Amino acid sequence: MSEFWLISAPGDKENLQALERMNTVTSKSNLSYNTKFAIPDFKVGTLDSLVGLSDELGKLDTFAESLIRRMAQSVVEVMEDSKGKVQEHLLANGGLKEKMKCLKIDLTSFVTHFEWDMAKYPAKQPLVSVVDAIAKQLAQIEMDLKSRTAAYNTLKTNLENLEKKSMGNLFTRTLSDIVSKEDFVLDSEYLVTLLVIVPKPNYSQWQKTYESLSDMVVPRSTKLITEDKEGGLFTVTLFRKVIEDFKTKAKENKFTVREFYYDEKEIKREREEMARLLSDKKQQYGPLLRWLKVNFSEAFIAWIHIKALRVFVESVLRYGLPVNFQAVLLQPHKKSSTKRLREVLNSVFRHLDEVAAASILDASVEIPGLQLNNQDYFPYVYFHIDLSLLD
Repeated sequence: MSEFWLISAPGDKENLQALERMNTVTSKSNLSYNTKFAIPDFKVGTLDSLVGLSDELGKLDTFAESLIRRMAQSVVEVMEDSKGKVQEHLLANGGLKEKMKCLKIDLTSFVTHFEWDMAKYPAKQPLVSVVDAIAKQLAQIEMDLKSRTAAYNTLKTNLENLEKKSMGNLFTRTLSDIVSKEDFVLDSEYLVTLLVIVPKPNYSQWQKTYESLSDMVVPRSTKLITEDKEGGLFTVTLFRKVIEDFKTKAKENKFTVREFYYDEKEIKREREEMARLLSDKKQQYGPLLRWLKVNFSEAFIAWIHIKALRVFVESVLRYGLPVNFQAVLLQPHKKSSTKRLREVLNSVFRHLDEVAAASILDASVEIPGLQLNNQDYFPYVYFHIDLSLLD
């Protein structure tokens, strides 16, 4: 499973024994894979400041997860025909030990081997400064994401709109990529070439009758240019003054004159625009994908650091000073075992908060002074990490 539970309990003897019991039960029952989650000793500051930070970190956590999900989706949209390779670009490179920075680190490995990045987020700084640095980093990534994807999406939309013109049936699609100069009588004061859509079952009727649909139709001037499933596109040359009469008679015979004026300059402009957009998209594809890959990694690493900060702050607020707690990362083995896993945790750590433990079983019990929904509160500190970013 790509789901993790990040929990903490006090670091005293009684609770370390409780953690051991939890590890024993979850291992024997094959409920989860558990590892210690190392969090550095931060400068605590005042409890008032921690309460404020707790709220700020909650919002930052939500924002960071939303950002990396949007970035993952952007990778899917950019890669288009190579969606099967998307996961190769959603990595946490450079997030582990120095010797592993050159390796491709998948998200699960990064979380299970998490180490605080002292160089990027110095733990000796006040907690407020660390949180502020992460918040600014993520805000900058989001701003760049919006501008880069907006430019690429505009280009992509313009290209798709042009491509749509060359799709569809003969009644709606552009004809500029089908016809050529040789198909038309051009620059004539008296003659004009029309394009007519003829249903497939009516080909022979067209050949027999087109010359007599109106006066002044040039004999043997029709030619099939192209066809689709429903019909064919034919040329016919006639005198300009009988155009309207010819259109009326053609319609009566289920032949449709397609409005089209051969403009060589316009056709050339359309083809050049298509070539330019294709070229621009190709030029932007590589740099955008590389940017997404690098910055997804940065944002993901920042997100897991936020989780570590949340555990630290909530543990101090919950268990008090001096700072003494143990954080553990649990990876449930399967979805069906999460209910049983929760029961084990609530049983093992029930002593930390008897009221909260009871309220989990009885949703009607109010927890004094607690604003959270009871379903989100447990006797131990708990945060959820979901790596199913493309769901």
